Amino acid sequence: MKFFKLTAIIGTCLLYSTTFAQVKEQRKLNPKRITSSLKIDGVLDEVVWKDAAVADKFIMLKPAPFVVESEDNATNIYFLYNNEGIYVGGILKEKYKDSIATELIGRDGFGNNDFLGVVFDTYNDKLNGFEYFVTPLGEQMDAKVAPNNNGNSEDFSWNAVWQSAAKVNNDGWSFEMFIPYSAIRFGKKKIQDWGLNIVRKRQKSGQQSFWQSIDPNVNGFLTQEGMMLGIEDIKPPLRLQFSPYFSYYHEKPEGEKNWKGRVNGGMDVKYGINQAFTLDMTLIPDFGQVVTDNRILNLSPFGVQFNENRAFFTEGTELFGKGNLFYSRRIGLEPSYTSLNPKNSNDDIVEYPSQAKIINATKISGRTQKGLGIGVLNAITKKQFATLTNSVTNENYTSENIPLTNYNILALNQSLKNNSSISLVNTNVLRSGKDYDANVTAALFDFNDKKNTWNIGGNISVSNLKGSKYSFDSASYVGINTTGYAHSIYFGKTSGRFNFNIWQDLFNAKYDKSDLGFFTNNNTMDQGFWAGYNWTKPKAWYNQMRMNVNGWYSRLVSPIDYYNGRKNMYQGAGINYNFNAQTKKLWWFGINANAGLNYVDFYEPRIAGRIFRNKGRVGINAWVESNSAKKISWGGNIFTGTGAVTKRTSLDVGLFGKVRFNSKFSIDHNVQLSNTNNQPGFASIIKTNPNRRYYLPEDTVIFSKRDLRTVENIFNIKYSFTNKMGLTFRARHYWSKVKPTQFYELDKNGNLQTPTNPFTKNVNQNYNFFSVDMVYTWQFAQGSFLTLAWKDVGESFTRNFEKDYFKNFGNTLSNPQSNSLSLRVIYFIDYVTAKNKWKRKSKV
Repeated sequence: MKFFKLTAIIGTCLLYSTTFAQVKEQRKLNPKRITSSLKIDGVLDEVVWKDAAVADKFIMLKPAPFVVESEDNATNIYFLYNNEGIYVGGILKEKYKDSIATELIGRDGFGNNDFLGVVFDTYNDKLNGFEYFVTPLGEQMDAKVAPNNNGNSEDFSWNAVWQSAAKVNNDGWSFEMFIPYSAIRFGKKKIQDWGLNIVRKRQKSGQQSFWQSIDPNVNGFLTQEGMMLGIEDIKPPLRLQFSPYFSYYHEKPEGEKNWKGRVNGGMDVKYGINQAFTLDMTLIPDFGQVVTDNRILNLSPFGVQFNENRAFFTEGTELFGKGNLFYSRRIGLEPSYTSLNPKNSNDDIVEYPSQAKIINATKISGRTQKGLGIGVLNAITKKQFATLTNSVTNENYTSENIPLTNYNILALNQSLKNNSSISLVNTNVLRSGKDYDANVTAALFDFNDKKNTWNIGGNISVSNLKGSKYSFDSASYVGINTTGYAHSIYFGKTSGRFNFNIWQDLFNAKYDKSDLGFFTNNNTMDQGFWAGYNWTKPKAWYNQMRMNVNGWYSRLVSPIDYYNGRKNMYQGAGINYNFNAQTKKLWWFGINANAGLNYVDFYEPRIAGRIFRNKGRVGINAWVESNSAKKISWGGNIFTGTGAVTKRTSLDVGLFGKVRFNSKFSIDHNVQLSNTNNQPGFASIIKTNPNRRYYLPEDTVIFSKRDLRTVENIFNIKYSFTNKMGLTFRARHYWSKVKPTQFYELDKNGNLQTPTNPFTKNVNQNYNFFSVDMVYTWQFAQGSFLTLAWKDVGESFTRNFEKDYFKNFGNTLSNPQSNSLSLRVIYFIDYVTAKNKWKRKSKV
């Protein structure tokens, strides 16, 4: 009996050591060079495929790491190359045809699809890569990979022009890709060695496998890649590409009866300065068809950060995001600074533009063979003018409220050994006239040890504002010349089942990066920790489990003398616990528990020098998601919490569901309900001198105990006619209302007291936002699109509101709406391709 036990132990150890050796060995292949061109139809019937280098015997990452794929589901990927580009072909077996998951979802959408993806690390620096994916129905996805503080990050806003085709067969599916050298970046070496990995996803089984195995407990993805060796004498063609566009808008602005038409035209230009660097330029850009923002009722003292949906500012901008200094919506959409110069202090504003039109925008980005990444972005926006009414003559006149502005970013990033890097980033905002200029510079570092287990990083940043700044409180310009300082530091363990991180962020009282970045408040120092543990091998009922705990403590950098002459530095502290797991049936569920100590709020009173002392809070949130590969999938969450000096209680519920009728047609619906009672918050300010424009600490700050109700509904319909033509419909209705139930005065110590005089002002809030985005897209040629879009937007704010949701929704629909019907055609022209076609026609 002991002999059998010993044999079993030895056998298990040998099996483990074999598996471990297989996992750790770096795989390599040598693609074959060909002289011919291949037809891209998804069928590997050309003779040259038989002699191509092959990548096979894929190894699973999910749900069971290090398991070799079965012969019934074998993956064979082939590589060839010629003077024009890289050919990739694949035969992916499936034992049963109905095991293949297919859904037409549109470019860069994975949806409910199986897929095959190829990842090239052309600089072999373990940091930067290019990804190309194809689905069984021939749809494309592509992305750039670049590092961030949380590991390698995929940027799917990056798009390249390349060819692919796929075909579903009875025993699986096959595909072909052609990636021209114009669609990828690489160095100047005569013989190129690229990092390589290949990923296959089988959606219905939840299996994700790689050619070069991936250890889920090791930091990074590119750090575990294989190699493609010996690519000789390849040179990219002249990369000169034009995308001229034409657009027509038929619009009816909110509150107007008549429709108006306007025509736009412009062009995007992409030029390869050399093998590594690319110039992107947009001339007279048109962003009118981007999806409508998810506007909300903002009750906080800070602004709201919205997603960037303009392609020029999302595609290939990973270098500009380093240091978190760049919020691209500052360019055109949300300028941080506006001014005014009225003739008289009592003049009324008739129209006040809040956005500035972009004249042009240019960016240059790339990376040298030695790993130096360089990015430069420059954009110019036009002057804008407000319209006012003269209080003396009652005549309208205009006054500049947004100056001519130049925005510039310079980013340098040097890749180092061991998946490490250092960076330098500078942002600069120059305004015409006497309005102030802003400059921010940050130096960053991120270092890993040789085993990629320990990590340390951080940054030091300096800001400078110089010039004159308009103050709406005093209705005058104030000279400024301030220099601020900030830093971040973090250290942790990043590989293994147990990981942790400790960190600190500091912004002194003069630091300000808001002119080209998103920034809420300075004079704060936050520090904390994060620790987590993972179970990545399936056992019993689960495929994987993760849990972590994190805590934080916040204080001011410089103490503030608040109204009664005392000083305060402490802001708050809290702790969170998170757990999530995937079951064997591919369901996900999780729970979050959080708690916070009593805290001091320096911002909710809305007057500098005043504070609000609030009680701590506790909350718990649970969520569940069904198997997303099913035709019907759903999920939801529920949160409950309590806290605050007014004994606040909250109950939030969310539900979502999706129905896929077939590979072309699907609908989904998401509803979020939020119910909060007895929430304390700012209500109003009573000035000691009503004629004064600005506020002083001695003014009376009114708080309220309020009930808050919010409902958000998002409804989506998607119908794809082909893998290059589809229709999407998105409707969103957001309703939020605030009803105060009791008023208080905020005293000098930051506590709530019964008002000296009854407060009778109506501060009820009822906000509705309704939007429809319906878009038809047709890719009629490679890189060329025709888009027809209908947008309908309605927004309302009142001090009175309905209790009934459907009656309120009806009132929202009956309010004035802004409507827009637009047609946009953008045509992709590659200079080399067009030149060769012209030569062939000339010969005929």
